[in-house]
Amino acid sequence: MSQEEKQISTVSVQEIEAVVGGYHGNPFAILGPHETADGLAVRVFYPQAQEVTLLFQQQALPLTRLHWDGFFEIVVPDAALGTSYQLRVLTHGGETLLYEDPYAFNSTLSDTDRYLLAEGTYEKAYEQLGAHLMTVNGVAGVRFLVWAPNAQRVSVIGEFNNWDGRRHPMRFHPGSGLWEIFVPGLAQGSLYKYEIKTKYKDYTVAKADPLAFASQMRPDTASVVWQINNYQWQDDAWMRNRAQHNALNGPIAIYELHLGSWRLKDGWEWLTYREMIGKLIPYVKEMGYSHIELLPVAEH
Repeated sequence: MSQEEKQISTVSVQEIEAVVGGYHGNPFAILGPHETADGLAVRVFYPQAQEVTLLFQQQALPLTRLHWDGFFEIVVPDAALGTSYQLRVLTHGGETLLYEDPYAFNSTLSDTDRYLLAEGTYEKAYEQLGAHLMTVNGVAGVRFLVWAPNAQRVSVIGEFNNWDGRRHPMRFHPGSGLWEIFVPGLAQGSLYKYEIKTKYKDYTVAKADPLAFASQMRPDTASVVWQINNYQWQDDAWMRNRAQHNALNGPIAIYELHLGSWRLKDGWEWLTYREMIGKLIPYVKEMGYSHIELLPVAEH
């Protein structure tokens, strides 16, 4: 930080350096809107920004650069916490971007969600963990949630932030090991990973989402934001028939297999799911099995 950048701020130089350096473990305590004695302070970290402007109540208020690598702040005397605003960024490349501040959104997790996920008793954890398309305060985007109890810092990275782990560090929920952030404007098909800074010698690694609903085809390894609730099930007849059977007095013979290695096409190519149906189901029925158990199919 240069001498002219070391001007009066509502946060310390050390806090700013931690955010810029990508090792601040509680970014929501620094970034976004915060009440101060002088008014509402709004802080933004955007490394590619030449200028950042706060769009607030039909006003366009320029933020002050406090660090050469893109840390900005403004204090609005008459604003209060919860006031709606947008940010306009002029990048060094001359591009103008308008976006909602991800650090202006509160957590979408309930106390019960946090407790059950931390306890490991949330029966449908995929309904919370992973990337979920949702609308918060009228703004559409994606809520990311991952469990990483031993991390020093977790960020979501993707094409939307140039895979820079400093841009979207997540909110840590103490006592649960959960990290969360809502990123406005993201849509289905967005690529992402989690960047994890560990407590072991500051080792940093990018990982795919273990609860992703879609993944890139190898050799690419990113997770993909996807909405799975739009699938129209067509198994009503099968479900009705299943209700007529009792597993306690009916025969059960389970065939366990790994789909990827069970059988190959032309000796080297994996079968698709639909190709698998045409070969696996007749084989299982011929061999007298009643059920199929799949070894894990997750891509992470």
